[in-house]
Amino acid sequence: MADEIFKALADPTRRTILDELAESSGQTLFEICTRLSMKHRLGISRQAVSQHLAVLEAAGLVESRREGRYKFHTLNPDPLKRITERWTRPDQPESTP
Repeated sequence: MADEIFKALADPTRRTILDELAESSGQTLFEICTRLSMKHRLGISRQAVSQHLAVLEAAGLVESRREGRYKFHTLNPDPLKRITERWTRPDQPESTP
């Protein structure tokens, strides 16, 4: 699972999509494409954004739900928390040099 998370985070466009979902949760593909185009000046196709979202969903960083013909995307920060907890343990005292 960690490999998928790092792969998903390696791409700057996917990180921008995560930033947008963190700012405004529950966006449709159209809304995400519009924000990427208008706010970030990214000339990226809907199909490319959809593929980026699929990678983010496979990594567990984005969750989606369908309502009628719309699909809403939401950021899921839990995998990121598990990654950071992997190397930082609150029960161990910090070492000083």
